[in-house]
Amino acid sequence: MKKYLKQIALATTLVLAVAGLTGCGNKQAAAPVEDKPLKVGVTAGPHAEIMEAVKKVAEKDGLKIQIVEFNDYVQPNVALNQGDIDVNSYQHQPYLDNMVQDRKYDIVSVAKTVIYPMGVYSKKIKSLAELQPGATIAIPNDPTNGGRALLLLEKQGLIKLKPGVGLKAAAADIAENPKSFKIKELDAAQVPRSLEDVDLAAINTNYAMTAGLVPNKDSLAIEDGNSPYANIIAVKSKDKDNPAVAKLVKAYHSEEVKKFVNEHFKGSVIAVW
Repeated sequence: MKKYLKQIALATTLVLAVAGLTGCGNKQAAAPVEDKPLKVGVTAGPHAEIMEAVKKVAEKDGLKIQIVEFNDYVQPNVALNQGDIDVNSYQHQPYLDNMVQDRKYDIVSVAKTVIYPMGVYSKKIKSLAELQPGATIAIPNDPTNGGRALLLLEKQGLIKLKPGVGLKAAAADIAENPKSFKIKELDAAQVPRSLEDVDLAAINTNYAMTAGLVPNKDSLAIEDGNSPYANIIAVKSKDKDNPAVAKLVKAYHSEEVKKFVNEHFKGSVIAVW
């Protein structure tokens, strides 16, 4: 009987030892990266390129990122609101504010990212002084980027807006148009494709670069770094304190990503952290 009890005790000890070793093995083998990736919506072009750099930095901190690309400005907020993605990084604050007001989305910004200065471009003239009376100027048709384009045109002395319209300026707010320019409103992604058909086009930098334009080189005029249109990282309000989102922001605001932005875009995109 004693011999039998000793055998049981020995077996139990071996089982516990193996279990202990197995536990240690599991701790060592546990993946440092979270299994469920954070789905981040971006527009194609520079936003996607920057997020690829962010993704590499985030993986070092245990965060997987799945990048989901969109080809317009509307769908990333639709997808975020519906829960198809967890985060988006493609829009500036005035655009988000407008979408929240119009569509009642429960979306908030959690961090600033970069500024893509809007510029005006042409394939028909080499300076704004050459713009003839009655010329056609294409601008984005969404309220915030349309207003942004009109403010840029006003700053260049091409038009004058009604006092106080600010960032929400619309074509109807043009108070003075001495050369009778025709304002043609198009989807932001379509504006670069209109260059063959219009005399001048106000194009967001991400779409300009996607179209092969170099903002600092090819634009006839461009916003400076004091633009209020800093881009943001946005989430549903319930996720604003999510640790995974905090890791995303930390990775985006890293020196590695800032270096990538400065070197890759050569000043055409400005980091704001």
